[in-house]
Amino acid sequence: MSTTTPSTEEPEGPTETTAAPTRPARLIQNEATTEIPVHLLFRDDPETGAVPLSPAVVGRRQGTGEQPRFRRPVPAGPRPAPQVDPALVERPARVLPGSAGVLAGACGMAGCVATSWWAGVLSPLAVEALRLPEYAGAGLGPVQWAAYAGAGALSLFGFGGLARGRTGRAWVLGLFGRYRGTVRRTGLMWVNPLLLRRRVDVRLRHWRSEPMPAADAGGVALRVVVLVVWRVRDTARATLGVEDHETYLRECVEAALVRVPVELPGSARASVDSAAEALTRLVAADAGPVGLEVFSVQPVRVEYAPEVAAAMHRRRIAALDAQHRASVLTSVVDSVEDTVTRLTMRGLVELDDYERKALVKDLTVAFCAGRGETGQ
Repeated sequence: MSTTTPSTEEPEGPTETTAAPTRPARLIQNEATTEIPVHLLFRDDPETGAVPLSPAVVGRRQGTGEQPRFRRPVPAGPRPAPQVDPALVERPARVLPGSAGVLAGACGMAGCVATSWWAGVLSPLAVEALRLPEYAGAGLGPVQWAAYAGAGALSLFGFGGLARGRTGRAWVLGLFGRYRGTVRRTGLMWVNPLLLRRRVDVRLRHWRSEPMPAADAGGVALRVVVLVVWRVRDTARATLGVEDHETYLRECVEAALVRVPVELPGSARASVDSAAEALTRLVAADAGPVGLEVFSVQPVRVEYAPEVAAAMHRRRIAALDAQHRASVLTSVVDSVEDTVTRLTMRGLVELDDYERKALVKDLTVAFCAGRGETGQ
């Protein structure tokens, strides 16, 4: 292929010929390319109808040698809250006053005594004590046995359902695996003896944890002991919503310590308070759906983990030593400056630059030696 320079006149000399350029081989295999019109790359204001171009997101391809380009960060979605059966909500159970149970039990016992007198098996002493009329007795027949069974069942049902409610305690009642209500009343009452009772403590409670793993803002491993103030707000969810609400609360505290950095007691008060507020908020959000009300989660003891305790102790000693040295040096420099200034301003000595430097050097050595001997 020959190339000629455009001109209105014929060239005088022979035309130069060059070899056709060869197309370079593709270095990256198995990659598709798309041609983009050049005029789209230099347009400042897109016209109406133009298709907007969005930046491509390409990851690293194994074996191609291609470097990863810009990758948009994926925003983390909100952490899902624990879900509990919405129909499982605490409601009051149906109970009767204790006098009803006592009356039913007394009636059953009186029926047993009357049946024994009717059958003639009551002892003469009991008949005389109860002032009953003498009766020969009809003997123990099917009717008497049925009366015995009915009176005995009434007595057992009446006395067996008596219960005493206490302040700060509640009973969760269930029948054949179904929730039947919660009893928060106090005093003597009658509860159906066929119902299964589960005692729940609804008082304000304090739980002091064992040392739990945590970390500070720099990622240093810590051991933290926290004090949790909480109580059972919904007895139905706390008892039936989880297997053990106390174990669930402990796991919520451990999960919150992983997400919240905790500072040592020597840190700023604001950081300690913010960590306590964050812990309280997270634990309350996790424990609320299962009927637990958390008032505060306070770290009461924070220390380094055993594997890093020695190294961090040496580091803190070195930092304190450097701080002490800096304070001593600042004090010495201030004393030397004050001494030289007073001597000069009062006219006691006249010093040139060389003498001033020598005096400053001597005073610095003297003050440092004096502080070293006094142990300051």
